[in-house]
Amino acid sequence: MIKNYIKIAWRNLKRNKAYAAISVIGLALGIACGILIFTLVTYHLSFDTFHKDSDRVYRLYTEWHDDGIGKSNGVPQPLGKTFRNDFTIGEKTARVINFTGTLITITQGADVKKFQEDDGVAFAEPEYFDILNFPLLKGDKKRVLVAPGEALVTEKIARKYFGTDDAIGKVFRLDNKVNFTITGILKDLPNNTDRRQQIYVSYDNMDEYTGNKRREDKWGGVYSGSEVFTRLKKGVTQAQVDATTAQIVKKHYTGRDLKVWFFKLQPLNDMHFNPELNGYADKKYLWALFFIGLFLIITASVNFVNLATAQALNRAKEVGVRKVLGSMPGQLFWQFIAETALITVFAVLVAIGLSYIALPAINHLFQSEMEFDKGELAIFIVLIAVAVVFLSGSYPGLVLARFQPIQALKSKLSQKDIGGFSLRRVLVVTQFAISQVLIIGTIIIVSQLHYSQTADLGFNKDAIVLLPIPKNDNKAILSTMKNQLNQVQGVEKVTYCYRAPASQSNNSTGVNFNHRAEDEHWSINVKSADENYISTFGLKLVAGRNFFPSDTTREFVVNEMVAKKLNMKPQDLIGKMLSINGKSTTAPIVGVVKDFYNYSFHSEISPVCIMPNFHGYSTVAIKMNMRNAKTTLASFEKVWNQAFPEEFYSYQFLDDSIRKFYELDNILLTLIEAFAGIAIVIGCLGLYGLVSFMAVRKTKEIGVRKVLGASITSVLWVFGKEFTILLLIAFVIASPLAYWAMHNYLKDFQYKIPIGPEIFAESILFTFIIAAITVSYRSVLAALANPVKSLRSE
Repeated sequence: MIKNYIKIAWRNLKRNKAYAAISVIGLALGIACGILIFTLVTYHLSFDTFHKDSDRVYRLYTEWHDDGIGKSNGVPQPLGKTFRNDFTIGEKTARVINFTGTLITITQGADVKKFQEDDGVAFAEPEYFDILNFPLLKGDKKRVLVAPGEALVTEKIARKYFGTDDAIGKVFRLDNKVNFTITGILKDLPNNTDRRQQIYVSYDNMDEYTGNKRREDKWGGVYSGSEVFTRLKKGVTQAQVDATTAQIVKKHYTGRDLKVWFFKLQPLNDMHFNPELNGYADKKYLWALFFIGLFLIITASVNFVNLATAQALNRAKEVGVRKVLGSMPGQLFWQFIAETALITVFAVLVAIGLSYIALPAINHLFQSEMEFDKGELAIFIVLIAVAVVFLSGSYPGLVLARFQPIQALKSKLSQKDIGGFSLRRVLVVTQFAISQVLIIGTIIIVSQLHYSQTADLGFNKDAIVLLPIPKNDNKAILSTMKNQLNQVQGVEKVTYCYRAPASQSNNSTGVNFNHRAEDEHWSINVKSADENYISTFGLKLVAGRNFFPSDTTREFVVNEMVAKKLNMKPQDLIGKMLSINGKSTTAPIVGVVKDFYNYSFHSEISPVCIMPNFHGYSTVAIKMNMRNAKTTLASFEKVWNQAFPEEFYSYQFLDDSIRKFYELDNILLTLIEAFAGIAIVIGCLGLYGLVSFMAVRKTKEIGVRKVLGASITSVLWVFGKEFTILLLIAFVIASPLAYWAMHNYLKDFQYKIPIGPEIFAESILFTFIIAAITVSYRSVLAALANPVKSLRSE
C-alpha cells in the first residue's frame, strides 16, 4: 500500500513539475533556516554547561545602589580571599584576573619571537581549575600554579609558540615584565565557553606584574577583569549567600558605602546572556531568532497548503474515479500525505545541503566555530519533517478526500468546494504579514545603526589613528616619540591619553565636589590626557579654558553632565575644587566641554573629567591627513618601533573601534535581512503559483472581457486588485506587531530614532513593488493572450 502511495505520488509530481519545484524550493528554504537557527540557538544555550556541578558554580559580581543601580562583573581584589577564608558556604573559591592585549616574548638563543595575545593572560589561583572543567593533559594537577612563575597554556598556544617541541619547561616573558615557566598543558578550550584566555599564570605574580602591592587591601576600586568564581556547598540557600555578602560589606565599608556596595552571585548559565555583566547577548535575541525560524517554517508550510488547495480542482476527476472504484476517504487522505512526504523529503535533502553551505558564513558572521551535532540535528530534522508533512498535507488531503464523486466526474466542483479563495486569502495574508514584520524590523535596525554611526558624537572620529603604548616611566622616550610623530608628513595633531573619548575601556571613580562633607551619589569617568586631547578630538569648550601642559594632575576639565548632576551652570563650575580616587587627587576645574558620547548609544552620557596624568597614558592618538595614508601609517610604525623595539606594534582607526560598539546589532541586522529576504522569496513563490492558477481558471473570463473591449490595464487589474487588498490587510496586521517588537529592541538604546510613519510607508511600498513584479509577468501573459484561443479553451 505504502509503495503504491509513493509510486502514484511520484507520477503526480512528475506531471506537475512547476508545482512540485515551487513547493520543494519554498519548503527547503524554510527548513534550512530552521536548521541554522536551531544550531545557533542550541550552540549558545550550551555555553559553559559542560562544567561539573555547573548548577552550583557562580561568579560574584558588584552592584552599586546610589544614583541608580550600577553593575560590574568585576569585584574588589580582596573579595575572593575574604569569601573563601572567613566563610564556609563555598566548597571551592578562586580568584582570576584577566588582562587583554598582552605581549608574549619568547627568546631561544638569538631568536626572539613576539606574539600579541588579544584574548590576553589570566592570573589564576589553583582552585580555579577545580571549579571549572578545563582538563590538564600534561603536568601535575595537584601542583598547577601553586608556585610563583608557573604557567599553563592550551595545546593551541603550545603549538603556536613551539611547534612540535614539548612546551613543558619552556619560558616566556609577559609584557616585558615577568618570566613564566610552562608547567602544564591544557586541553584546547571548547568553542562553547566564554572563558577565552588560553594562558594562565600564577596569581602570586600579580604584585610583580602590576607594580602595586596595595591591590590586596583595596576595597574601593573595581577592575572589570578581576573576577571570583565559587562552587557553593550543596544545600546552600540564597538567604545564606545574602547574609554572607552583607557581613563582608559591613566589615570592610563604612558610612554611606554600607548602603551603596553589594556583592551578589551570578549563575554560570547566566554569564553568556547578561549584557549588564559583560555577557555576549541578551537571551531575548535568541528567542527572537527562534520565533523567526518558526515563522519561516510556517510560511513555507502555508505556501505549500496554498498551492495544494489551488491544484485541488485539477485533480477532481482523478478523485472521482478513485471514489467510484471504491477508494475510501482515509485512503485518499493518506495518498496526499504520501505526496506531501515525498516533497518534504526532497525539501529536507535540499535544506541540509543549503545548511552546510551557509554554516561557514554564519560562523564568519558570529566569529564562532559552530558545528552540526549530528545526533541532535537528526532528531530535529525528523521532528520538523513530520510536523511539516502533517501541517502542510492534512488540510489539502482532507479537501480531496471529501469531494463528491458525481460532481467531480461532471466537473461541477467549484472554488467553494475547496474552501474558495477565502482560505488562500488567509494564507497569503499570513505569509506577507510575517514578511512585512521582518521588513519593518530591517528598516528600523538599519536606521538606528545609521543614526548611531553618523550622528554628531560631540567629538571628531574621522582620520584618527590610535596606537597603543606600553607602560613606560621614561618621559624622554614619549617626548621624543611625540616630536617625531609631529614631523611625519600628513600628521595634523598628536595627543597622549588613556583612551579616546568613546571607548569600551573606561575608568570610573567616586567624586567629591568643592570639599563637601559627603561624596556625590554618582561616579565620574576619568580620562587621563595631555593638553592636546581637546583639540585633537575636536571637543568644544563651553566655559573656561583648557588645562596647562603638565605631567601630573593640577587642573581638571569636565563635561556639561557634571554641571547637570550638580544642578549648576557650566560657568559656575570654574574655579571649584574636584576630588577623585578617594580624595587622593584634588584640583580646580578650569574648563567645561560640551557633552560627548563616551560609550555607545546603548548607554547614557556619563559625567567626565579630563586631566593630565603621565602615568595614565596608554594610547597615542594621531589626527592625520588621509591623502597619503599608506605612507603615513608606515612612518608611524617606524617611529613606534624606534621608541619600543621590544614591543608588538599595532594600530586601529577610531571609527573602526566605535563601529565595534554595534557589532551584535550588525549581526542581528544581517540575520534579519537574510531571513526577511527568504520570507519574501517564499511568499513570492506562492504568489506566482496562485497567479498562474488564477490565470488558468480565468482564461475564459479574460477572453470575454477582451472581446467586449477591455484594455490590458483593466485585465491586469483583475489580478492586481485581489492581491492589493490582501497585502493591505497583511500590512494592517503586521504594523502593530512590528512596532511592538522594534519598540522593545530600541529600549536597549538610550539615544534612538523615533519609529515614524515613513518607516511603515517604506515597508508597504517595498512589499507592493516585490508583489507587483511577481504578479505582473504571469498576469501580462494572460492579458496578452489571444481571446479566440481563450474562449476555445473551455
